[in-house]
Amino acid sequence: MTEIAVLGTGRMGASIAHRLLDAGHRVTVWNRTAARTVPLQRAGARVAGSPADAVRRAAVVVTMLTDATAVDAVLSGPHGAAAALAPGTCLVEMSTIGPAAVRDLARRLPPAVDLVDAPVGGSVAAARAGQLRVFAGGAAPAVQRVTPVLAALGCVRHCGDLGSGAALKLVLNTALLVAVTGLADTLAVAGAVGVDPRTALDALAGGPLAGALARATAPDADFPVALAGKDLDLVRAALAGAPAPLVDAARTALAAAPDPTADIATLVTREYL
Repeated sequence: MTEIAVLGTGRMGASIAHRLLDAGHRVTVWNRTAARTVPLQRAGARVAGSPADAVRRAAVVVTMLTDATAVDAVLSGPHGAAAALAPGTCLVEMSTIGPAAVRDLARRLPPAVDLVDAPVGGSVAAARAGQLRVFAGGAAPAVQRVTPVLAALGCVRHCGDLGSGAALKLVLNTALLVAVTGLADTLAVAGAVGVDPRTALDALAGGPLAGALARATAPDADFPVALAGKDLDLVRAALAGAPAPLVDAARTALAAAPDPTADIATLVTREYL
């Protein structure tokens, strides 16, 4: 049983915290909107009043936050967690912030605090079921030390040095978002040429866009358009001006979506699905 703090209990962070509780760990949670911690408190988690309070007793600290700005605020802002991290603590950064932000974070942590970047593949249902793919980057001893904790969430893959997990996550999100926007165009063509919806969906389920179709029809997934756009902005920054027309097209489609809080599946023509 490990003492764990989870900072950020939106849908994904809450699902991770629930899974860690189910695995028998002692979990303390903090969220900027305190009401989101109530279900976790009922499930047995301790609720902290600040990030600093949350991490004081923790051996492992998990951050699952919106972006690098939010991570910086939670760790280094007023009542931030960084100054309260004890020597020997391991910070597991699970947000999607990109490898450059991960390496910058490492430079600002107190001495004797380990950092592992461990973004995930999968959404809230996979987190609750312990079926995430966890992409861990960092020094081998640190990754090995937190693997028993992360293994409760799913399959852990050590990708290499610090930042390598964050880098692989950008690669996978690029593939996902380009594929989902490609599916949207494909279904628009199907409608335009009069292909029966069921026939089109059946054929696509066995073709190269099968994964995108499964994701677009997943019943319990939560990847808001706004966060997807943020991730493609990270991709664009990493490309440093190199041509990537499909990435640009996907980013344009995300920017045009009417509801930035909706899941990326809304990019696909809903009446066709």
